Amino acid sequence: MSTQTAHREAPAAVTRRDRTGRRTASRPPARRNRTGGLTSRVAVNAVLAVVAVYTLMPLTWLLIASTKSYRDLFATNPFSLGDFAFLSNLNALLEYNDGVFVRWMLNSLLYTVVASLLSTLISVACGYAFDKYAFRGREKWFGVVLVGVLIPSTVVQLPLYLMASELGLVNTYWAVLIPSLVNPFGVYLARVFSEGYVPGEVLEAARVDGAGEVQTFVKVALPMLAPGFVTIFLFSFTASWNNFYGALMMLNDDRLYPVNLGLFMWNQNVYQQPELYPLVIIGSLVAVVPLIVAFLCLQRFWRSGLTAGAVK
Repeated sequence: MSTQTAHREAPAAVTRRDRTGRRTASRPPARRNRTGGLTSRVAVNAVLAVVAVYTLMPLTWLLIASTKSYRDLFATNPFSLGDFAFLSNLNALLEYNDGVFVRWMLNSLLYTVVASLLSTLISVACGYAFDKYAFRGREKWFGVVLVGVLIPSTVVQLPLYLMASELGLVNTYWAVLIPSLVNPFGVYLARVFSEGYVPGEVLEAARVDGAGEVQTFVKVALPMLAPGFVTIFLFSFTASWNNFYGALMMLNDDRLYPVNLGLFMWNQNVYQQPELYPLVIIGSLVAVVPLIVAFLCLQRFWRSGLTAGAVK
């Protein structure tokens, strides 16, 4: 290496003039500490890996256990494979008690899809009204909605049961469907989406063209709110699918059970009926599939909906 090359690679000192006009040399800027940045990335990736393993471990065990026979469930390591019995377990699940598991799955789809669609439509309409219309007590009523977000759903189950009992709705489909239509968190999200996605100028242009308020909402605002609609629908879908305590309070006929309540009842009887144990495991795996399918099919809208309001 020549002296000229070494001089070129060395950081040059910066010369500046002070108030008296004399030149003074200052130190060159310090190089960026690359070691610290690499250590931070490794630490973050390690934490994410631990969280991913912790999250996927129960699902992995469920997937492996559903392929084992009743003997291998207790004779082998929890994460080791045994004799492949997935198809026989699935067939036993579908045939047990005249196919009651299939009825539970259909009940869950009814409770979830119908309730989620209606709840999302109501929430979007309410959020749109809170955002675009000025009426007396608007902010106070919206404060009431926010208070509803803070109240746990289990707290209101007993009053809901008493009201349903007075109306004669206990042990019916309506006892589970009607309470699911109220979604304060969905109303809050809908207002945020309306502020970010629906410009007021577009609504004014629609009104000038002669469109009524309902027509403006359905044909102009609702298509703009499609990402928000799907996001709220997914939240409502997940909450309705996992609605265990409400169904437990309202229903006592096993033909009306959703799948999570039915699996819970089976699990309560595994000591008296050990053959139910593999059915509970594979039934839990099958019950997760609709949630995974819904998120995979609607993830494009869900991802775009999560960024609503980030840039206005």
